[in-house]
Amino acid sequence: MGDWVTQWRVEFLGREWNFVDIGSVVVVLGLHCLTLLAPFHFNWPAFWAAVALYFVTGVSVNLSYHRQLSHRSFKLPKWLEYLFAYCAVLSFQRSPLEWVSIHRSHHQFTDTLKDPHSPVRGFWYSHIGWIFDYRSRFGSGVRSVVFLHATFGINSICHTWGQVVWDTGDLSRNNWLIGLMAHGEGWHNNHHAFEQSARHGLEWWQVDVTWYVIRFLEAISLATDVKLPTETQMKRRALTINNKINEEKAEAKVINNGKLE
Repeated sequence: MGDWVTQWRVEFLGREWNFVDIGSVVVVLGLHCLTLLAPFHFNWPAFWAAVALYFVTGVSVNLSYHRQLSHRSFKLPKWLEYLFAYCAVLSFQRSPLEWVSIHRSHHQFTDTLKDPHSPVRGFWYSHIGWIFDYRSRFGSGVRSVVFLHATFGINSICHTWGQVVWDTGDLSRNNWLIGLMAHGEGWHNNHHAFEQSARHGLEWWQVDVTWYVIRFLEAISLATDVKLPTETQMKRRALTINNKINEEKAEAKVINNGKLE
């Protein structure tokens, strides 16, 4: 990419924009405008095509970009690895290299100002604003927009609302809605506790469609070296957070003059 594309800047809305930022805005706005036309062109073949593509592209992003390429949670034959990566590209979430680079930075600097989509910059920024800021990076419109926001919700909603089960030292949460919309990626506190785990829905009731696909591939010997958290690792994480809860309860009992109830 030519330097002029990123070096040219214009001041607008209190920040600088370059051609990459403006291009990102045009693409995202274009996709959202496309969804407004969907009700006027509805037909059942297109509807089922959108449902199928939502599943194929969504699971491919989670399975390929996230769990395999970013965290090396399992291995696949090269032909199958490339196939899932190709399907993930159809989600409009950039190339595998850029996606993995952004995600690894997220884990390295979670919930700090160096996090590419840090919630400390605000909910809007962590949800979608970050994709319009080049400096922070390194078969239907409806399907694309819905899954884009499901993925964006992992960065924003799953660091704002939900259940904390494990001591991760950050703001990650388990959110059932995003878990369903993003094929299992919403069990985000689980993921931050055990980054290399191929399975994110650790409880039987935590729906994790991506894990079901990985488990099937393992059963037919296509997925190998599948990583899961050990009992020791899980007890260590759970024990730490339980200790903190007990400490907070003890502190809550302290009343006037520092004496316990």
